Amino acid sequence: MTFNVRRPVGRLPGRSPDMWETRKPALSALLASELPAILGTQEVVPGQSRAIRAALGRTYRTVGHGRGADGRGEGCPIYYDSARLVLTEWSQIALSDRPDEPGSATWGNRVPRIVVSATFRDRIGSARFRVINTHFDHISRRSRVRSAALVRSAVANGGLPAIVTGDLNTGEGSEPVDELFADGTLVDAWTTAAERLTPEWGTFPNYREPRTERKRIDWIVTTPTIEVERIGMNDRRPDGVWPSDHLPVQAVVRIHAAGDRTP
Repeated sequence: MTFNVRRPVGRLPGRSPDMWETRKPALSALLASELPAILGTQEVVPGQSRAIRAALGRTYRTVGHGRGADGRGEGCPIYYDSARLVLTEWSQIALSDRPDEPGSATWGNRVPRIVVSATFRDRIGSARFRVINTHFDHISRRSRVRSAALVRSAVANGGLPAIVTGDLNTGEGSEPVDELFADGTLVDAWTTAAERLTPEWGTFPNYREPRTERKRIDWIVTTPTIEVERIGMNDRRPDGVWPSDHLPVQAVVRIHAAGDRTP
């Protein structure tokens, strides 16, 4: 699952659907019912992370921290079920010309943007694979293009099957998405899925009914050897409450161990 959970904002009218305290029970209920083995999130602050961990349960762990120079603030953590997956390594870098400098921003984005990467081994099938989770800039197209090139290069140089989750803040056919798919290293899980469980709604309905006329800006992307069995966007509203202004996107995938066609 990839899910922009919408960070808490300042003072809001009492009936605003954007209030975190209103959304928190709905988000917790959705996650507790779905329990994705991998959850790539965006716009998460520490208080929200505690709620997410509580909803997912005792076997879940997380990697990633805030995007600020001090490691605090909004982040893009990856949550994973440690009963199913073994974490072998992870890292976090800035989307900038100085990727190893926390908090750096050099591509036209006004706030730092980050990539969190984690490598896992499947306890059941023994396959090793990589997950990359990110949130591209919402203003600078140049930053989104450069970010896409960095992600694609990281996957190409990684030597493992990979899943990319993220809010790319742009839709199909845009220059950043074309850059992400430029050389075939990565493919769109939506188009390669054997089954699509929902219409191709825009993933930023902003607390309204989802519509197909809007852009799909939240993505699950994979290397071509990963089989995508089914994919969909989750429009559940527990007790009639939207968990976020974004829809989570979910996919069921099969990853083969090296040299083995048995997933």
